[in-house]
Amino acid sequence: MKEILDTIVIGGGQAGLASGYHLQKKGLRFLILEASDQIGGSWPSYYDSLKLFSPAGYSSLPGLKFPGNQNRYPQRDEVIRYLQDYKSKFELPVLINQRVDLIEKDREGFVIRTKSGEIFKAQTIINATGSFNSPFVPKIAGMDVFQGDTLHSSEYRNSKPFHNQRVVIVGGGNSAVQIAVELSEVSRTTLAVRQPIQFMKQHIGRLDLHFWIKLIGFDNFPFWRFGKTAPSSNAVIDTNRFKDRITEGNPNQQTMFTSFYESGVIWPNGKKELVDTVIFATGFRPSAPYLKLLGALDEDGMPLHKAGISPVPGIYFVGLEGQRSFASATLRGVGSDALFVVKKILKQLK
Repeated sequence: MKEILDTIVIGGGQAGLASGYHLQKKGLRFLILEASDQIGGSWPSYYDSLKLFSPAGYSSLPGLKFPGNQNRYPQRDEVIRYLQDYKSKFELPVLINQRVDLIEKDREGFVIRTKSGEIFKAQTIINATGSFNSPFVPKIAGMDVFQGDTLHSSEYRNSKPFHNQRVVIVGGGNSAVQIAVELSEVSRTTLAVRQPIQFMKQHIGRLDLHFWIKLIGFDNFPFWRFGKTAPSSNAVIDTNRFKDRITEGNPNQQTMFTSFYESGVIWPNGKKELVDTVIFATGFRPSAPYLKLLGALDEDGMPLHKAGISPVPGIYFVGLEGQRSFASATLRGVGSDALFVVKKILKQLK
């Protein structure tokens, strides 16, 4: 007979590993299922030059401090190594290449089927695939006739393929600006935005912004207790002179184009412009279609939950943006949410 575990964790990124840490501390029987061939969630697929927007000192999972100078801003590959070391240090039971295909309910709990043909059973589920596993690209008129290249920022790696191109990046967030500044060194680059980009200072009084938002209690303020989702900020953290670069016009920003045509885009004033590549830095959406038939998702496929607790008994979430606080979907915040959920699971299993 297949062993019935206490919990199956879906996702081997920061949310899944933090959940595993707390499940292990509480002595529960669990497995972590990771869809790809390595742990780390979305981090291995981010662009090469990505830097954290928070210092190392504010970027740790529970139980293991991020190594090195605590005031520096770690690179993507450092985060990946940290997550790998985290899994190894705590000997977390992660199975790779186990993409969940279907979850069914039976009298004993849940039956989890993966695309590789494996079957797992558990009394509870933690969906820890987070908010950033499904790239979102808006529908824009004329996109189907555009003969240039379009890609999502999740497909961008570095500037090499874009030398001497005319590139438009759709979006005004941190990733959009960071990629645009990098591309502006080798190509003519524009940020297409709905509203002018708003910037926040990285340092206030010689201390990083994250020191202040933690000090005043905003970072972990429990918005969920008041029936609200924590707000997300559209402001760009001004690292590496981003604001100065955009003010100087390299890259520049323009109001979002209205449509595509065969060779480029059409701006709001009606001007057509030849464009080689359009990159959509338009964010991500949660994606857990295997939970749909269980009633754990709304009509748009978004998780139904309060502070990570699903209305479907036995299903929980960790890693969602704004789940319990402003920091919920970050390295610094996901551990607290994972502990909250694991405590709820303990109560259910009693």
